[in-house]
Amino acid sequence: MIRSTILGLGSYVPDRIVTNEEIPFLDDQHVRQTEQQTQTNDEWIRARSGIEARRYVPNDGEWPTSRLGQIAAERALADAGVDAKEVDCIIFATLSPDIHFPGTACFLQTRLGISGENGCACYDIRQQCSGFLYGLQMADAFIRTGMYRRILLVGAEVHSHSLDYTTRGRDVMVLFGDGAGAVVLGPEENDDPTSGVVYTSVGADGSGAMDLYLKVFEIAKAPFVQYDWKNRDENSIMYPQMNGKRVFLHAVRSMVVATKKALATTGLTWEDIDWFVPHQANLRINEAVAQYAEIPAEKALNSIMFYGNTTAATVPLTIDHWRQAGKVKKGDLILSAVFGAGYTFGAGIFRV
Repeated sequence: MIRSTILGLGSYVPDRIVTNEEIPFLDDQHVRQTEQQTQTNDEWIRARSGIEARRYVPNDGEWPTSRLGQIAAERALADAGVDAKEVDCIIFATLSPDIHFPGTACFLQTRLGISGENGCACYDIRQQCSGFLYGLQMADAFIRTGMYRRILLVGAEVHSHSLDYTTRGRDVMVLFGDGAGAVVLGPEENDDPTSGVVYTSVGADGSGAMDLYLKVFEIAKAPFVQYDWKNRDENSIMYPQMNGKRVFLHAVRSMVVATKKALATTGLTWEDIDWFVPHQANLRINEAVAQYAEIPAEKALNSIMFYGNTTAATVPLTIDHWRQAGKVKKGDLILSAVFGAGYTFGAGIFRV
């Protein structure tokens, strides 16, 4: 039977490393100042999130999300031995698009040199931190039905330009970083039920949509954007907002349930699974998920310590980080669980 398989993997993070020690001194352009701007410190950040550093793009206007996605995509294509001209579908997951519309997948297509009248299909999906697994489910379905043969799935984010670098915004600001991850998928004739993409299941609970959101563009209002960006009583609308306690509790519960469901549905056990790769929102969330889902500690992979939360990029970025470190090997079987704004959630089992 036709199964979808991951042919190649790639990732990219900017060169600039922003440590917890530097974070308190950044201004609204993420430029370091001599005077402290935010009341926070390394101990406070590590205790709440486990994050030690994150990566930021240069603040020169030359680094939209599609550019990060391009580098990760080119690395994934090279890893797969696939020419960009062979790609017949791009799925781009992001919550930080280059502009409001058109979709960032179209900009990526042009960057890869494969746009034109006969250009491939381009999808943008907006499932935030769950975007990669939502995209993986889409790609799997497309390939199994024979609709596409070479799908480029990308998760990429530029968060550094839209964070509130003040004490007011620190609960969200300290968590996020910039980065991208990508995979190339294609069909494989294989009757082994544990080959390729073995399982995906995603869902959403819209009742939690306003626990984590960015409201700067609101279609119900005219004008859509109306605030004085210099007025602190008005400008909070342009920054992400989060009910941290509710998000934490729902994230742990949803990822535990999704993980257990994935194993129960497939009949696999932790003896079969090589690695557990959760979404990298908060190390404390991941530790709780591992505890309640009874995941062997030695099989849980995290990268949030180095990169922060890169939302749609975290799963492929984490896998590629540990692959480059020599830990993840070709053919390893991975179980991934995700949770994001919406609320959106899901789990997948696949070989890399």
